[in-house]
Amino acid sequence: MKPDSASRVSRWDRIRDQLRAEGPAACRILVTVVAAWTAAKWVGADQPPVYAAIVPLVALRGDPMSALQISYERVLAVVAGVAIGIATLNVLRPSTASLVVVVALGLAVGIFFPKGAGLNVQVPASSLLVLANPAPDAYALSRFWETAMGALVTTALAPLLWPPHPRRVLKALADDARNRLAQGVTVTPAVLTGGPAVARDNLAVVNGHIAAVKADATRAGEAQRAMRFNPLRRGHRGAVAGLVRAIETAERIAADLGTLAREAAAFSDRPDLVADVRRAQRQLRPVADATARAIDALLSEQEFRPFVTEARAALAAYAHSDSRPAAVALRRPFQQILDDLDPTTPLGAPSGNGGG
Repeated sequence: MKPDSASRVSRWDRIRDQLRAEGPAACRILVTVVAAWTAAKWVGADQPPVYAAIVPLVALRGDPMSALQISYERVLAVVAGVAIGIATLNVLRPSTASLVVVVALGLAVGIFFPKGAGLNVQVPASSLLVLANPAPDAYALSRFWETAMGALVTTALAPLLWPPHPRRVLKALADDARNRLAQGVTVTPAVLTGGPAVARDNLAVVNGHIAAVKADATRAGEAQRAMRFNPLRRGHRGAVAGLVRAIETAERIAADLGTLAREAAAFSDRPDLVADVRRAQRQLRPVADATARAIDALLSEQEFRPFVTEARAALAAYAHSDSRPAAVALRRPFQQILDDLDPTTPLGAPSGNGGG
């Protein structure tokens, strides 16, 4: 195949892959936009109900679990912005002064307005549109009810056209946390004798793992809350609750792993403790291996308690054979990790959240 032909094939492959990845989402958004527009027309819109159609475009941006929250926040922002615009026009005529007042008040409200991150500019934008309209009262009313209609349609259709699958999301999050924690628990004792630079590099990697697992736990809570808005997944409630508990445990373990990595970095820079650290590395190997298997089993929806028992036995044997301060300090994070694992309800056991 000629180079230019190969390039064209590769380009078409990329286009096809992109369409396959994003096409279904675009089609769902299109359906929701048309439904919101049509619903607003049925209710009695005498002008094209553009604002009803905007809501799905904003709310369905790739994460269906956030559609309800984004729709709700958009309605609140429109209400606040319209109120600021109308109140300002009751006092001032459209002018530079009224522009300053409207934008300043809108930004002030946007600072404290609920939003995922950063300043919410929807409030001042809505205020400006009221200010620029020749019939502000009529515009404000139509803007509000069209936005509310768009939010209502988006909230109703999102779980059906784009149903969140909390268990699938949680499984991916659990796999990510499992890989990160198992790697950190086994690698950190191994770097004890690698020198200060290696231990510091490991600490940086572990800090990255901690941040990632914390983000996994945040997303796990969002996935569990999404269950309320998806009647098609109610049968997964028990499995979802178990996975959320496991990921919450993983978040606690990540903090203890950070302590272990910091201790390893500190002791690797102590020439006077070389013999103690080398001995600790040998003794911690079976503890780390059993602990990693327990974490792996917990986050793989398998029975993990036998591995916790094995790790505790290895840790007790180490404590019996070495009571030096360095050994005590390096054992403590493992003890805490095993304590985090022990109270965790095994997956599949009854919980307060109910089964499926």
